[in-house]
Amino acid sequence: MSAGLSVNVELSLHEADLADGAKVVGNIYPSEGSGPGHRAVLFPCGTTAPPARFEVAPGHYIVSTTLPSGVVLSKDAEVADGEEKQVTLRPAASPFESHSWQHLMGNIESYGAYHDGATIPVPRSLGSRSGTWERGAFIEPGHAAWVGDPKPTSWQFPSMLRLTDGPAKQLVAFEIARSEPHSIASLELGDAASRLYRFGEHGPVDERGGRTLDVPVGPRQFLVVSLAGIEYVVTLPAPWGASQIEVLVNERQSPTGSAVSVSVRDSRVGPALAYMARGAFDAAAMLVRDAEAMLYEGRMTNPLAAVAGAYVLVGSELTEQPHRWDPWLSRLRHEFDWMSDGSLLWAMRHLRRAHTEPEREAARDALVEAFDRGVPVFTLGLSRLIHGLSEFPDDPGCAARLEQARRLSWRVDMREPFVIVALRGRQQ
Repeated sequence: MSAGLSVNVELSLHEADLADGAKVVGNIYPSEGSGPGHRAVLFPCGTTAPPARFEVAPGHYIVSTTLPSGVVLSKDAEVADGEEKQVTLRPAASPFESHSWQHLMGNIESYGAYHDGATIPVPRSLGSRSGTWERGAFIEPGHAAWVGDPKPTSWQFPSMLRLTDGPAKQLVAFEIARSEPHSIASLELGDAASRLYRFGEHGPVDERGGRTLDVPVGPRQFLVVSLAGIEYVVTLPAPWGASQIEVLVNERQSPTGSAVSVSVRDSRVGPALAYMARGAFDAAAMLVRDAEAMLYEGRMTNPLAAVAGAYVLVGSELTEQPHRWDPWLSRLRHEFDWMSDGSLLWAMRHLRRAHTEPEREAARDALVEAFDRGVPVFTLGLSRLIHGLSEFPDDPGCAARLEQARRLSWRVDMREPFVIVALRGRQQ
């Protein structure tokens, strides 16, 4: 006797770059001992993605998923012998179609909560007022400053800590930029209280994904956002292959409490990052293992996606046994020295497996190397760097670096997957 359940999550992801939908992690539980179920399986999410079919015994089942946002959806389904049944899980709608990805990631409220006048909190400010640029141009409300070519020292710990010490005398974008920063307007999507900015391989893009600037970009990119008298230095994980980077500036109280959120419009790795940021490593690992071949392809065309996958795999692997992805940690460390995450991942993995003093010293050296390369792209990297350096309390070099890493972490929103540093307001 057999039957089939076809499952999907019906959430409109609206735009063409997400036409293939996304995947979320779910379960199919038998009710009343009616048969074996399916644990930690992947359900497609999106209105155009075909449902996933699962073979089951006839009986009564509970189909459930926890979305990257943390929202739990469930539905009962009873299927007879030889029957094929469709199960559609429907979350609450996004406040705007254009913000559906942010809604799935958990960065913005549902339609009902967002548009309910009785529950709207007081906005943090009337637009993004960053003051007057030193060059004479005014950053209008709703604009932010994109730094596509920062100084190589700008993401070093001492440089970033200097920015947190007190109000800057000029716009922070000029403090960190090597070539001219650019004032960019938010997209004409949603409303002024939940502004979106998007970035492609070469910088800012418009609502249709077209480039808005034709300027050189460096190995790292930042966005400087002003909100309620505080400036935020936002790490942009760009370029991310063909996928866009999306920044939400939320003047209302977001579900996470974060004023600024960064997500990757990557149908495979994007949800894994959201699961990871919420500590759901098992769910993130399911998605990463599904995309493992893509992440660790021979050419390594998307090192940031590979680093994201490595954080999940290293974080969810509690044994010392070798894995086929171990050699890729060395590649990430040695081939991409513009980010510290590769050295940090190598150190995390080897510190866990170290049994001799030389092995511990090798992990220690990789931690020092990671710190000296600068602030990680991923927030998880900052917390892991602090944890790793604290393993060497009697080492003066580690202790000094640990103190700086901890100081910076007090200014970083640890709820977000990518490093966002909150600075004090600018002098007027």
